[in-house]
Amino acid sequence: MTPPFRQVLILLTICMASLGARAAVADRITVFAAASLKNALEQVASEFERASGHQLTLSLAGSSSLARQIELGAPADVFLSANVGWMDRLLHNGALQEDSRFDLAGNKLVLVAPRADAVQMDLTSLAATLGEGRLAMALVDAVPAGIYGKAAMEHLGLWKGVAPQVAQADNVRAALALVALGEAPFGIVYASDAMAEPRVSVVATFPTETHPPIVYPAAIVAGRDRAAVRAFMSYLRGDQAWTAFAAQGFTPVGVAHE
Repeated sequence: MTPPFRQVLILLTICMASLGARAAVADRITVFAAASLKNALEQVASEFERASGHQLTLSLAGSSSLARQIELGAPADVFLSANVGWMDRLLHNGALQEDSRFDLAGNKLVLVAPRADAVQMDLTSLAATLGEGRLAMALVDAVPAGIYGKAAMEHLGLWKGVAPQVAQADNVRAALALVALGEAPFGIVYASDAMAEPRVSVVATFPTETHPPIVYPAAIVAGRDRAAVRAFMSYLRGDQAWTAFAAQGFTPVGVAHE
């Protein structure tokens, strides 16, 4: 065996040992997150995986659906909700680790239309402009975006006039898709959703005083606390993750990032 070959063999052995040690500490983290977080969270997940060696599995749906799954024992490690109500409910029921909770981000509520038909409008004229068309919204009694949307419409005195035309979807991204595909002339979604879909345009923004504050709280699921999960939660509060959220239209809330 020549010396150069021996040196290569030693180097290969060291590299394999290093990779083995990295694999030994790598973990898989399952994150249940509101559908409206999709684009930002996919970017954050990719960056976190590269930085940490851990793997993230994202389950994206309406906050109400995810919360009920967690209550039934679904193997989630982290819950990212689109409103505080579902987070409060899980905490009250002992399904989350209370000391891990923090507010990640905020958002705005907007009215969107297909880009080709988009014209800036006054919200008070929505019922007349809608006519026989459908207004796409997430489930108004369960999904946060739908709850916020209904509250805003009630505040403006418009709900009774548009309620018969509301087309409810399982989550806000499904409502967004109805508008993007031309199935509904208008939809109420988050500003971040509108930014993520090039086929729609924002035609009006709901004043913040018309609905409860839009807050995305995060927490670790009870019994799932471990080093890798804490590392992810810390990463979510860091500047790199916040850059991804801000780029997708999310807004600061409280101490959302360090």
